[in-house]
Order: sequence, then structure tokens, then C-alpha cells
Amino acid sequence: MGLGRPQAWLLGLPTAVVYGSLALFISVLHNVFLLYYVDTFVSVYKINKAAFWVGETVFLLWNSLNDPLFGWLSDRQFLSSQPRLGTGLSSRAVVLARVRALGWHGPLLALSFLAFWVPWAPAGLQFLLCLCLYDGFLTLVDLHHHALLADLALSAHDRTHLNFYCSLFSAAGSLSVFASYAFWDKEDFSSFRVFCMALAAGSGLGFVGATRLLKQRVEAAGRDPGYPALAVDGSLCGEEPLAGGEEAGSITLGQYLRQLAHHRNFLWFVGMDLVQVFHCHFNSNFFPLFLEHLLSDHISLSTGSFLLGISYVAPHLNNLYFLPLCRRWGVYAVVRGLFLLKLGLSLLMLLAGPDRPGLLCLFIASNRVFTEGTCKLLTLVVTDLVDEDLVLNHRKQAASALLFGMVALVTKPGQTFAPLLGTWLLCFYTGHDLFHQPPLTPVGSAQPWPEPPAPPPAQAPTLRQGCFYLLVLVPITCALLQLFTWSQFTLHGRRLHMVKAQRQNLSRAQTLDVKTV
Repeated sequence: MGLGRPQAWLLGLPTAVVYGSLALFISVLHNVFLLYYVDTFVSVYKINKAAFWVGETVFLLWNSLNDPLFGWLSDRQFLSSQPRLGTGLSSRAVVLARVRALGWHGPLLALSFLAFWVPWAPAGLQFLLCLCLYDGFLTLVDLHHHALLADLALSAHDRTHLNFYCSLFSAAGSLSVFASYAFWDKEDFSSFRVFCMALAAGSGLGFVGATRLLKQRVEAAGRDPGYPALAVDGSLCGEEPLAGGEEAGSITLGQYLRQLAHHRNFLWFVGMDLVQVFHCHFNSNFFPLFLEHLLSDHISLSTGSFLLGISYVAPHLNNLYFLPLCRRWGVYAVVRGLFLLKLGLSLLMLLAGPDRPGLLCLFIASNRVFTEGTCKLLTLVVTDLVDEDLVLNHRKQAASALLFGMVALVTKPGQTFAPLLGTWLLCFYTGHDLFHQPPLTPVGSAQPWPEPPAPPPAQAPTLRQGCFYLLVLVPITCALLQLFTWSQFTLHGRRLHMVKAQRQNLSRAQTLDVKTV
């Protein structure tokens, strides 16, 4: 019996396209946020230094804790689900719960994005509240979106297929960075404010439309056996609850943390990913500084703006090439190759020196592109860890969002350590404090910030030298640390195939147990 669907052409869209479109609605907001929120509060709202650092400190704590908190609140029901009277959670019910959450939290993310661009409170208070609100809703959206990657597909091929569309739509969303240059004006902020309102409206409506479409596909797959399966690999076609196992299903947070503490591959992965997150945000934070002090005499302002914009788009386009390599060689081998490439290019740049503008331009751009691209690929590794966690601990249902949250708990501090450590290293090596530049009177404060003592001119390296050594030594150090930790990670090759097979066997066994009840 066919479905009377007036929007059949929409329902006929591949699941991967609908899932990937959610990345567009995140990316179109987040790239503009990253590029302009600091400049807006410092140059437009005149926040003082003390309020800025208080806000960043509170943001560090909130940013680290909200991922595991929201992940636990989302997935504890999956960990403790014990079927009663023949009922239980099905894979389809898990997907529906995540889609509904995205349908609510996506528009709220768009609203919290708007709160940055309209002054409605003292600058320090608004900075703190806006950061916490925006990051809270961004965390909720990211957790459920990433968790769907593990819930919609099981095989590496199908997960890379989903991730391919995420990269494609993220690249499209990054184009908002180019458009923003036409509206950004510190003196007349109204046009940029209208631009941000349009972005928020488009993103919020997009979340509503995409999640409704996904929800309809899930429900249609349940009502009509002839309807195309929701999952990319067909793993969600069944409606049977994931029951089975005689032990009690409940688990406390302490027990879950002890299980993670014994999950060897998880520990090695988060160690590597902490360095990766640090390096990604180091590149984002210092990209404009490197362009200014290393290349400003050799490239025009428009070329610098173009390089900055393309650095947001290129990592996603780059992944369109790397994802097919992941299908052929495996994510582990591709990520290891990227670490070796980062080390090799950095050593080459160190040997070449700071007086090769063409090579410098290529290195600055490629360093950011490859580092950001690696971050995108690591999502696939976390989905494999979700599978291993389910198999090792005999869970009733994969706790995808919770595991993503626990990864973020350990790795997100790298976001804050990147600007703090980078500015400290630069000040330590050259004596140049980025917060103490003329004019010395900080924006929004009647008291000048004290000027740091200048080092002896004959001994102090120039700011250009400091930027160059920061540019090349940070990736060399990161690459060496990552190559060591990644060599200890064993969830690849034969072990990964074994984990995938065991998860598939568990799912089949649970389905057979339910059918025999």
C-alpha cells in the first residue's frame, strides 16, 4: 500500500543528504561566530580586559562540563533501559529521540546566535551569558548530530558516506564567511546585524524543515514495510526492541566512568585528540596574526581576506577527497598519514626560514586546512569507539551522545589552552604582549593597562621571528605527540573488523531473542 505524500520528492531525498544538510545550518552560524564575536565585544561593545578574561574563564569551565552533562542526560535512559512486558527501546526510537532534540535545539541555537549582535546588557555580562547560552545549544546540537552518525549506520563505508555529505554542506555553510566581509563594519554595525538576523532565520527554519523530514522518514519506514529503509546500511529496518541479556540494565555515572577508565583505546584517542583540538584552535586564533606579521609586506589586504575565508571552506572540500581514501585504506592510516605530512611540512618550513613568502603562504594555508580536515575525520573514529564500547560492556543500546560528550570533556580544554599558551609563548620569547598595544587605554576602561617592560633591543627577537617559530614549532611538537599516541591506538584493521562483526551479531541475537518471546 503506497503512501499518499504530497511532498514525495522531499521524502525521496537520500537520508545522507538530509542528515548532511544539518551541518549546513550549524556551519553557516558557527563560522561567523568564530570570526567576529571577539572583535564585536572588544571593538564595538568596548568590553574591558578583566570582564573579557572572566568571561573566557567561565566559558572554559562550562564548555568542558556541558558535553558530558548533556550526553549523560540524553543517553542514561539508553544505558539503563530494561525491557518490561515485551517492550523496550528500538533503534528507531533512539533515532527519533535524537531528531526531536535537534528540532528543538537547532532553532534555539539560532536565537542564541542572534543575542551576540544586539547590545542588551552591560558588555561583560552580555559576553558571559551569550557565550554560555550559545555554547550550550551548540553542544546539544553537535552531540545529537554526531550521535546520529553512529546510530544511522554501522559500516565504515556508510558512515564515510554520511560524513561526505556533512563535509559538502559544511563547505557550503562556510561561504557565509565570504559574504560577511561585505557587511562587516565596526563603525556602522546595523548592516552586519541584519545579515546575522538573516543567517539565524535561515538556519532556524532549516533545522525545522530537515528534522521534520527526517522524522517523517523514520515514521514512514515503520508504517510501510515497502518504504525505503531509513538507515544507509539498512540496519534500522526492524522495529524490534534491543532487548536481551539477563543482567540488570541500570548503570550509575560512577560505573560508566570506571568502564571508560578501562577502555584503553578511548584513553589513547582522547590524548591524541586533545592535542588535535589544541592545534586546530591555535591555527584559528593565530591565523590572522601570522598573515599580518609574516606576509603583510608581500600580499594585499584583499588577498589576506581571501586566504582567511578560504581557510574555512577548504578543509571541508579537502575531506571530499580524504573520505574516499578512508573507505579504501581505513581512517587510521589516513589520519596517520596526515600527522606525518604535518611533521614533514613543518620541518621543511623550519629549514627554509621566514624569508620565503611563497612557501610561507602555502604552509600557513595548508597547515590550517590539513589540521581542520583531520578534526573532521576523527568523528568517524569516535563512532568506532561507540561500537567498541557497546561490545566491551554488553550495552543494551549504543550510548553515542554520551561517548561524544566524554571525548569533549577531555579535549575541549584545548580550545582555551590554545590562545592562552600561544600568547604566553609569544610574550615569553619576544616580550610582546598582544593585550598591550597602542593605544594603551583599553576599550571601555578609563584606566590604561600597564605596559610590560620591553626586553633589551639587542637581545629580544623580533615579533616576526617569534611568529615564525611559533608557526613551525607548535605543529612539529603536536605531530610528534600525536604520532606516539596514535601508534598505541589499536582499533583498526583486524580488531576493528572483529568489533563490527560482534556488534552486528549482538544486534541479530537480540532481535532473535525478542522474536522467540
